[in-house]
Amino acid sequence: MSLGNNLYKARRKKGLSQETVADTLGISRHTVSKWETDETLPNVFQAKEMARLYELSLDDLMEYDANVQEIEKVI
Repeated sequence: MSLGNNLYKARRKKGLSQETVADTLGISRHTVSKWETDETLPNVFQAKEMARLYELSLDDLMEYDANVQEIEKVI
C-alpha cells in the first residue's frame, strides 16, 4: 500500500476533509490532495502533525491498514 493511500484512509477514518487537514497544518487543500495521490510527499514535520491529527503513531501512519486497525480494536 502506498503512503498516499495510507494518508487517505487515515483521514477518511477520522472523518476529516482535505480542507480541514489543510487548515490544521497551515497548507493548501491541493497539497493534501497531492500527498494522497502520491504526487508529492509531506516533510517529516508535516507527517508528524498528521499522525497526531489522525491519532496514530508516525510508524502506524506510514504503514496504516484500516483492516488491521479494526481487528486490533476488537481484540
